[in-house]
Amino acid sequence: MDISMRGRIAAVVLLGVLSSPVCAGEVRVAVAANFSAPVERIAALFQKESGHAVKVSLGSSGKFYSQIKAGAPFDVLLAADESTPKRLVQEGLADGGSRFTYAAGRLVLWSVQPGFVDDKGAVLNRGNFEKLAIADPKLAPYGVAAKETLEKLVMWNAMQRKLVKGENITQTWQFVATENAELGFIALSQIMHDGKMSGGSWWLVPAEMHKPIRQGAVMLTSAKDKEASRAFLEFLKGKKATAIMHGFGYELP
Repeated sequence: MDISMRGRIAAVVLLGVLSSPVCAGEVRVAVAANFSAPVERIAALFQKESGHAVKVSLGSSGKFYSQIKAGAPFDVLLAADESTPKRLVQEGLADGGSRFTYAAGRLVLWSVQPGFVDDKGAVLNRGNFEKLAIADPKLAPYGVAAKETLEKLVMWNAMQRKLVKGENITQTWQFVATENAELGFIALSQIMHDGKMSGGSWWLVPAEMHKPIRQGAVMLTSAKDKEASRAFLEFLKGKKATAIMHGFGYELP
């Protein structure tokens, strides 16, 4: 092999090293259940562009708070509220400089049955149903929003015997999807994909019916790979990630 050939091979090898992800790491992300579909797409795109792997765990913000307090091995939290990340910062468990609001969610009353839920939510007044599903207000911000909505309608007390509470918004959706509850308050993102509703009937709850569902992100102080974690949070702020969120019905902060 002549010198010039060896030089070209060396150049190709060097180019391959420089163009491949350097020191690719892993980000362990605790994600609020309402954000499961968007984060799947966002994580895949981030992995493709950065080379960093993303390991996603789904659950309720309240349970994640308890797990993080107990030392759970997460690097980043994408909560369904702003208060949980703020609380973790105040307690020294998260980096205050990394905290930001990544999306604002919308609440929707939904049934798999076409025509069952009207676009004004009057079905709640008719009461022709046995079970109404909501996320547990003690664990999930979307449950808090559902409770506030029912209180605004002066129906919270009257609905107690009909309520079925999910541990998180995914379980709440499952109650309705399997018709164990005729209708339920869920996240808009669970029935909107790429800007289109997936089926059934629904009432988009007016924003003034409950406090804003502003969702916060933060890097934990125990993050194992801080460089990859910061890169993921920066990617979440970018145009590609926000376009994905918008397609699932999230409003951008």
